[in-house]
Amino acid sequence: MSPATLTAGSADGFLRWANHRSEAIRRARSARLRVLLGALAVPPAQTTETLVAQLRERLANPSADELWLALAVLTATLPGPSAVERAMRSCRLDGPLAAFDEALHARSLAGYLRHRRDLELSEVVVLTGEVVVDLHNTASTTITTGIQRVARETAKRWQRTHAPVFVAWHPRRAALVRLTQHETAGEAPAIGVATQSPGADRAVLVPWRCTYVLPELMAELPRVAALQGLFRYSGSTSAAIGYDCVPLMVPETVASDAVVNGFAAMLAGLSHADRIATISEAAAVEYRGWRRMLAGAGLTGPHIAAVPLPVHADRPTRTTLEQARARFLTDELPMVLAVGSHEPRKNHLAVLHAARLAWRDGVRFGLAFIGGAGWGADTFRREVEELQGAGHPVEVHADVADDQLWAAYALARCTLFPSLDEGFGLPIAESLACGTPVITSNYGSTLELAAGGGALLVDPRDDHDIARAIERLVTDDRLHAVLRKQALVRHDRTWDQYAEAAWDYLVLGKVRPSDDVRRTLAAIPGTRV
Repeated sequence: MSPATLTAGSADGFLRWANHRSEAIRRARSARLRVLLGALAVPPAQTTETLVAQLRERLANPSADELWLALAVLTATLPGPSAVERAMRSCRLDGPLAAFDEALHARSLAGYLRHRRDLELSEVVVLTGEVVVDLHNTASTTITTGIQRVARETAKRWQRTHAPVFVAWHPRRAALVRLTQHETAGEAPAIGVATQSPGADRAVLVPWRCTYVLPELMAELPRVAALQGLFRYSGSTSAAIGYDCVPLMVPETVASDAVVNGFAAMLAGLSHADRIATISEAAAVEYRGWRRMLAGAGLTGPHIAAVPLPVHADRPTRTTLEQARARFLTDELPMVLAVGSHEPRKNHLAVLHAARLAWRDGVRFGLAFIGGAGWGADTFRREVEELQGAGHPVEVHADVADDQLWAAYALARCTLFPSLDEGFGLPIAESLACGTPVITSNYGSTLELAAGGGALLVDPRDDHDIARAIERLVTDDRLHAVLRKQALVRHDRTWDQYAEAAWDYLVLGKVRPSDDVRRTLAAIPGTRV
C-alpha cells in the first residue's frame, strides 16, 4: 500500500494512508518488543502496554550489552558507541524507558517521513551464539583477485565445514542482513557474486553474544561506527583478517584522503576487536606497531597472530594453455608477466621503465600485464601506449578468467612483482606454485615469500636493479632452472589448510604456527621464531 494508491488526489486518501502507516509502525514496534524480551529470556505478553512494563522491569539495571541489544532491536540498526553511551546515561538518570523513548513511540507521520523509512517496518531477528561472517564487499563485486580472492576461497571452505551465517550490510542503513543462498553459493560451490546490493526487504540481523568475523576491509564510515558499537558493547567476540597497513605506511600510494580516513576509522573499530589474523608475518609486524600505539589511548588492542596465506595454483588444461598462448605470447618471445591492478603501490611505472632499459640493452622478451585499472592509472596507460607506438612488445589484459590466469603463470618465463608495500603478495605465491620464478621486492612480505626459494630480490625503487633482474632471468637458463626447481619443491599450505587455520584462530583463538611459517620468519628483520 502506498500514498499513490490511496490518495487518488484527495486529502482523505492521504489521511487513510497515514493512519495505515501509523498502525503498521505500532505493530512493528510491538513485534520488536516481543523479539527483544524473548532474547532477554522474558516470556513476552500480548499487549503493548504490558510489553513496555516488562521491558522496564527487565532492564531496570541493564548491562552494556543488554542496552546495545535493546537499541539494535528496537531501531533495526546497529548502534554506534555514542548512541549506546547516551542510552546508558539516560537509563541511569531516568530509567530504561527514557533510554528508548524515541524507539518505543511512533510519533507522527511527519516524524516517520523525516526519518529513514526503509527500515521502519523491517523484521528483526536476534542471533545468539552464532558465527557471523561479514562478506558485504566480496558479495557485491565481480573482483576475484586480492582481498576478494582470499575472502571467497576462505568463506567457501567455511561454508562446507562450519556453516556460519554469512551477512552483508543493508544498502541504506547500518544494519546487517543475511546473504541469500544464491549470493553465497552461486552456480559453483563458492562464495558467488551478487548482481546488486542486498535488498531492503530482508530481515535485519542483530548478532548478540556471537562471534563476528570480518575477512575483508571496511572503510565506509557509517558501517565503521556501527562496527565499533558491535565490538565494544554487543557481548560478541570479534575478529578480522588483517591485510596490510598501506594507507598508514605509504598513504601517497592510495587513491584519496577518504581511503586514508576510512582505514583509520576501521582501525579505531578494530582497536576493540579480540583478534586479528594477519596474512603474513610482515603484516603482523605492521599491526603490532599500531597496537603498541594504542597504549597512548589507554587501550590494549587485539591479539595479533600471523596466519600466512597459502601458496596455491590450479593446473591449466592443454586447451587452456593453447588459448593463453595465443592470447598472451608475442612472436614466441619469452614472456615477463606482471599481475595486479595498475595503481602507484604496485609500481608498474617502474616495471615499464625497467623493461625499456632492458630492451635498450638488447634483451628480447614480451611484457604482459594482467589486472584492472586502479586509481592513477592514466599515466600508466599513456606510458604503455608510448612503448607500443615505439614497437615494443607490451600488452595489457583486463577481465582475465582464473583458468587463463593460471595458464599465463605457467607460460611465463618469470613474474615481475616489485610492489612498494604488500600485506602478502598473492601473485608471488601463485607464480611460485606454478613453478615460475619471480622477481620481487627485497623487504616485507615479499621477502617473506621469497625466503622459501624461487625468487630474485630487487630494490623496487631502483629501475636499473629491476632491469638487471629481468635480463638475468630472461637470458640465463641455468639460473632460471635453479629458481624453477626451488619453486617446485616448496612445501606450502593449501587453501583448505589456510581456511582451517584461520577459523581456528579467528573463531576459537587457537594459534597453529606451521614449520613453513617458522622457516620464513627467519628472513624478516625484527621478528623472532
